[in-house]
Amino acid sequence: MKKQWMLSAAALALTLGAGPAFADMDAAKSFLDTEIKDLSTLDRAAQEKELQWFIDAAKPFAGMDIKVVSETIATHEYESKVLAPAFTAITGIKITHDLIGEGDVVEKLQTQMQSGENIYDAYINDSDLIGTHWRYQQARNLTEWMAGEGKAVTNPDLDLADYIGTSFTTAPDKQLYQLPDQQFANLYWFRYDWFNDEKNKADFKAKYGYDLGVPVNWSAYEDIAEFFTGREIDGKKVFGHMDYGKKDPSLGWRFTDAWLSMAGNGDKGIPNGVPVDEWGIRVNEQSQPVGSCVARGGDTNGPAAVYSIQKYLDWMKAYAPPAAQGMTFSESGPVPAQGEIAQQIFWYTAFTADMVKEGLPVVDAEGNPKWRMAPSPHGVYWKDGMKLGYQDVGSWTLMKSTPVDRAQAAWLYAQFVSSKTVDVKKSHVGLTFVRESSIRDKSFTERAPKLGGLVEFYRSPARVQWSPTGTNVPDYPKLAQLWWQAIGDAASGEKTPQEAMDSLCAEQEKVMERLERAGIQGDIGPKMNEEKDMEYWVEQAKANGTLAPQPKVENEKEKPITVNYDELVKSWADAAPAK
Repeated sequence: MKKQWMLSAAALALTLGAGPAFADMDAAKSFLDTEIKDLSTLDRAAQEKELQWFIDAAKPFAGMDIKVVSETIATHEYESKVLAPAFTAITGIKITHDLIGEGDVVEKLQTQMQSGENIYDAYINDSDLIGTHWRYQQARNLTEWMAGEGKAVTNPDLDLADYIGTSFTTAPDKQLYQLPDQQFANLYWFRYDWFNDEKNKADFKAKYGYDLGVPVNWSAYEDIAEFFTGREIDGKKVFGHMDYGKKDPSLGWRFTDAWLSMAGNGDKGIPNGVPVDEWGIRVNEQSQPVGSCVARGGDTNGPAAVYSIQKYLDWMKAYAPPAAQGMTFSESGPVPAQGEIAQQIFWYTAFTADMVKEGLPVVDAEGNPKWRMAPSPHGVYWKDGMKLGYQDVGSWTLMKSTPVDRAQAAWLYAQFVSSKTVDVKKSHVGLTFVRESSIRDKSFTERAPKLGGLVEFYRSPARVQWSPTGTNVPDYPKLAQLWWQAIGDAASGEKTPQEAMDSLCAEQEKVMERLERAGIQGDIGPKMNEEKDMEYWVEQAKANGTLAPQPKVENEKEKPITVNYDELVKSWADAAPAK
């Protein structure tokens, strides 16, 4: 797939040329003929109508050089190498779309916030920063923008209601601060062929007394990990689990990306727990952060959080390849595709495109995946109504420090790359859906059997239980960097899980206390609670009908539960037909 679209990009560049001289409908038609073809929810006349709008709206900005930035994933590579040159040819606005590491994107954004210097004209940054953007008010409020300075450059056919992730980019003030550009979820991955092997099923039932299937809870996941680890399949000893543990910034994502909520940390609430979120941060009724440690009513170091760290460590030591302990996120990602991993509890759907390539041990001779994805199993503290995992929502953000005309030109590009004309094709390349209409396009009904459950998941009502970091986090760049250091201490054995989480919540509170003293986030910034013992907060939760912090469960090995995958997929079906 990747090689194919890169060749397409080269052909497109030759067809379209570059620069303002090509800014007309001929260039648009060439783009539609060579790149989009019939992969759009719009018919050809509607595609041309939409592109004509972009041509007309871009005229005041023709010849401008605009710089935007995103992290490096397949979706953004496609935008940078194919869609940016196409947009330049069609509109005459020259787009440089830089691709850098996710941490570098946050660093550039943070530098622009602190200095006021216009480093980039637009950013695709994770919606995890929604609490930051809302409180600092340095990102443009897109609701106001589209009705004011950005009105003339806002596509009348943008159709915000068609975006599936706007609830994640809307702040408590009901204003939209970011426009989703790509989304992928963190799900459970497993070898469907091994789970359906008659001998494996019989042996598992004989040993554990229940059916081998998709684990609903962590107890079942643990049994399955034990069962497969060391088992010989296709002449190889296999492992029942995969993870990574190197003390590296990517270790932080492993936990801030909702691992604690999967264990049962925080409160009920979709998209995030109220009043305590999946980071363990509590807010008051005014959405002001008031604590992270249990002593202030938070849950970052409560029993559910400590349990989540302990299970992470136990499983990696007992059931994952020995090399996993020294791997980073990017190093561990390709390992399941090599054919020696039975299941992975923490797996990003962004890996789907790399898991379906011909010739891989996890793909059969007809190109069908031998694996499937399913809902994440939950821990013993989890209760129905909690979020069940993380969904990454890379979203367009316009900073107030960007001059208006540059922001307007960048906004045109931002809308173009997820326009209805373009989005189905982009979704086929990166498999990171943002529009309901694209998910339900007939081309994905046809491709669904090759994607291991991805389409079924995104068409199901279940997807709302997976969500990004929410608005309780007042300064994502400052707080997120604390996680990998604290977890790294636990992973290396320097601290116990309890000591690591005690340290983490204390460090988070230091940042929030500094923000409170500075007063720079106004009346929505932190206002720390007084410290009290855990029993006080447990009683408060009972009185208020909330959960966090939950007291320690005596037996953290609950009764294991599994479900049949094929029956599970049927339960995902809903009444909305593919279009």
